[in-house]
Amino acid sequence: MRHAARFIDIHVLQSVPFANLNRDDTNSVKTVQYGNALRTRVSSQCWKRAIRTVFEDHIGEAALRTRRIGERVSKELEMRGWPTELAQRAGGHAAAASGIKFELAKAPGDAKQTVPNKVLTNALIYLPEAAVSELADLADQHRGTLEQAKDIKKPADKSVLPTDDVTAVLRSRNGVINLFGRMLAEIDDAGVDGAVQVAHALTTHTTDVELDYFSAVDDVTALWDDSSGSGHMGHAEFSAGTFYRYATLDLRDLSANIGDDPAAAQELTVAFLASFITALPQAKKNSTAPHTIPDLVHIAVRTDRPLSYAAAFEKPVHASPQGGFADPSRTQLAAYANAANTLLGTSGILASGWAGLETKDLTGLGERRDSFDDLITITLNAAHRPVEATTR
Repeated sequence: MRHAARFIDIHVLQSVPFANLNRDDTNSVKTVQYGNALRTRVSSQCWKRAIRTVFEDHIGEAALRTRRIGERVSKELEMRGWPTELAQRAGGHAAAASGIKFELAKAPGDAKQTVPNKVLTNALIYLPEAAVSELADLADQHRGTLEQAKDIKKPADKSVLPTDDVTAVLRSRNGVINLFGRMLAEIDDAGVDGAVQVAHALTTHTTDVELDYFSAVDDVTALWDDSSGSGHMGHAEFSAGTFYRYATLDLRDLSANIGDDPAAAQELTVAFLASFITALPQAKKNSTAPHTIPDLVHIAVRTDRPLSYAAAFEKPVHASPQGGFADPSRTQLAAYANAANTLLGTSGILASGWAGLETKDLTGLGERRDSFDDLITITLNAAHRPVEATTR
């Protein structure tokens, strides 16, 4: 009898044209030295946020990460017809009742003056979007008390709302948090170990960062033709390349987060795989529109351990004689996968397959599927097949 599925590894090769998907603090393209070669890099946090946005659409649930939870509750109460001043006080008390240290926002144009009830928690709170309504419901229940309460004017002020009820709401979860996890050490038992691990994406080959000089025309000057020169000049960094992306989903951790609910586990698994395939960071999208699809997606269901194929590109890929890095990247990925699985053995692989633009067989990546949807469906069936059905 074979062991139950534990990990779903997903590997993606994706060619991205002239773009800057992820910038550092100087607006420069993020890079990494790997194999003594400079690569373009997109951080896991950046691509994960893009994935999470698509994932939320798939499952119809959203999560909110913010220091301004009080203001968000105030807006909800105003939409329910509360007077603005009372809604702001209620929001301030809701945030203050979280038990998380906070400060008051500064008044516009005056760094020394704070705004009553405009609470900023010192830590980002990550909670289901639906929790905002629950906090507003709690304020509704205590409206009379809030009407008599004082404003929150300094960090030492105490809330009139019950802390236990507020923190219970802040501990709540949905599918987004159960999958991606949550770090919130300030509230007991609010932390959630994520079931997904996402790697930084990097190009399979050496890349050069290009500097794009641009200018903008002043339309009035151009019309009147009474002076020369542009209305604005600037520059920005961009790069292009074929990226290797990787993530793994720990089915045991996911089950621990959601409980014994196979249907929910399957829904979250499908949504994550589909989101990982299609999501693309949106930085500078209006000026680059780099909306490509993956050249290749390979998914493996494993019983033993996750296995990244990033080392396939420790030696950077060279362009094919006809030009392009996508084709040699696919070949190199398949060759590495074949060698790695030969070395480790294949007893830990329950299913393995791929789909993509390639027309030739890629030995080492399992069976070819006609579409990404077919690949996900077959992967799901293998991952959630009862153990009794996987006997040799």
